[in-house]
Amino acid sequence: MPSATSAAHAIPAPRQAASTPWAARALSASARFWFLATVIGQLFFAAYIVALYGGTAARGNLPGWNAVMSHGHVPGDGAGNVATGIHLLLAAILMLGGALQLVPQVRRHLPALHRWNGRVYLSGAVLAALSGLYMLWWRGAVGDTTQHLGISLNAVLILVFAGLALKKVLRGDIAAHRRWALRLFLAVSGVWFFRVGLMCWLAVNGGPAGFDPQTFTGSALSILAFAQYLLPLAVLEAYLRCRDGGNAMLRLGMAAVLALLTVAMSLGIAVAAMGMWLPRMHG
Repeated sequence: MPSATSAAHAIPAPRQAASTPWAARALSASARFWFLATVIGQLFFAAYIVALYGGTAARGNLPGWNAVMSHGHVPGDGAGNVATGIHLLLAAILMLGGALQLVPQVRRHLPALHRWNGRVYLSGAVLAALSGLYMLWWRGAVGDTTQHLGISLNAVLILVFAGLALKKVLRGDIAAHRRWALRLFLAVSGVWFFRVGLMCWLAVNGGPAGFDPQTFTGSALSILAFAQYLLPLAVLEAYLRCRDGGNAMLRLGMAAVLALLTVAMSLGIAVAAMGMWLPRMHG
């Protein structure tokens, strides 16, 4: 897991104006806070995927996937079961490899690792998006059409961002490549943001609110199906603009917003880890 020092450089550091270095430092500190919380939460999620789905597969109990995932294993649907297995494997790989790409020390001191991990990450993101679309529309999933459309848009953005990140690096535009890689990382993390956001929502409301837990439909879930990636992407764009050209007040405001959102995200991570991930890892 990246150290706190590594996490400090995960997102490019603010360009500190001579008159307001303290505001730039506050913005940088909020970015470090977000990155560290995200890495911890995604490592928990990756371990959960490996333990639950990988563990049941290793024991020859593929129907055990259905304990959490609807249509996880469908008897007689060999192609669909393989697609699901590939999707789950890629989810674990992407959670483990994504944050590693954002650490500048890896780029500087282990460039070969950065390049190969980047190739694996980009290829895995594309395959995960395509297999996810297949599972959603042809294999069946919980939720309603609005949620399915939200998830589908997420998959489309992953494909677009992956293509643009690749295009920029092939043209040697590293600064633009890093921006598109950050957008790709957030879009790929949408499935994780959904779970963390839902757990935070449940904790704040003391239980289900704005949706029916039996049918897994309702306005809260419809909104979350789009917010799971659109909100992080909007925050990233605001952060980049404040980092690169904001005055002291804008940077301090962005730092406060990012810190507040990270606290909410951390609450969701804690609830998900204690109430969902860890119990099933030991189950």
